[in-house]
Amino acid sequence: MKHIKFTLSFLLAIVISATAVTAQQNKTIGIQLYSVMPAMNSDAEGSLKRLAGIGYNACELVQWGGDSNVFGMKPSEFKNACSRNGIEIISTHSGIQEDSDTPESVEKRWRSLFQIQKSLGSKYFIVPSYNYENTTEGVKAMAAYFNRIGKIANEYGLKFGYHNHSHEFKPLNDNPSQTMYDLFAQLTDSGSVCLELDVYWAQKADRNPVELLKTYPGRIKILHIKDDFTIGQSGKMDFESIFRQFYSNGHTDYVVEIETPASLRQKTGHDGKPLTETEIMDEVFKSADLSWKYLNNATFTL
Repeated sequence: MKHIKFTLSFLLAIVISATAVTAQQNKTIGIQLYSVMPAMNSDAEGSLKRLAGIGYNACELVQWGGDSNVFGMKPSEFKNACSRNGIEIISTHSGIQEDSDTPESVEKRWRSLFQIQKSLGSKYFIVPSYNYENTTEGVKAMAAYFNRIGKIANEYGLKFGYHNHSHEFKPLNDNPSQTMYDLFAQLTDSGSVCLELDVYWAQKADRNPVELLKTYPGRIKILHIKDDFTIGQSGKMDFESIFRQFYSNGHTDYVVEIETPASLRQKTGHDGKPLTETEIMDEVFKSADLSWKYLNNATFTL
């Protein structure tokens, strides 16, 4: 009888353990593919397979200059490559600067990009940076442009948005009490323009990411989770509070972004020579692995 009880207990422990592992693996953890851009450019499918092997099951693309291809592949081919590796495309980074002389041409280019993103199954279309004049009128002009393009994005079922760095939190040149970020949020239509908060760059600008999430609960719909290099290792970012507030706001979409630090590019190998691009990417993939483990094992991520 004792042997039977021990066996049943042992089997139950295995089942519970397996269920716990499955629950962990069901987390959706995305990555901005800019993190491994050189690797993606040289071997897109191999890099996707490598990221999927780590555990990433969602991604945000990069299409510099509005390129109609995705890392050198036709959109349909790239989507199939992601599907083969169990990776969902949730967003992209791309953008087109406003040109008042050719508004029809600009709109046509936007529509082409939106159609591509719709075909990829993406939810968001995020502009990663934009040249604007850091004045009240400059931000008004930018906001008007984003409102117009955001309405077009809506036609394709996409959420159009803007991604911050740190400079958006500097005072306006003509109004020291106002910042571009806050004025842009006020002037853009919540139904047409959302915000992708890069929590790291916000904090670098001395803006608390949690307070920003509290201030703009309906506007910030997706996050860039970033650290000095590997997520959770610097001790500078309060990711638990960030995630809890983000979830409290009713949102769940986020992607890891890893920017290669200058120290890694200055690092030398055993031969005393600077690391090759392949060696640098190997270090970034290691960081991506540790970042995934940190988020997957965290009790505060869904």
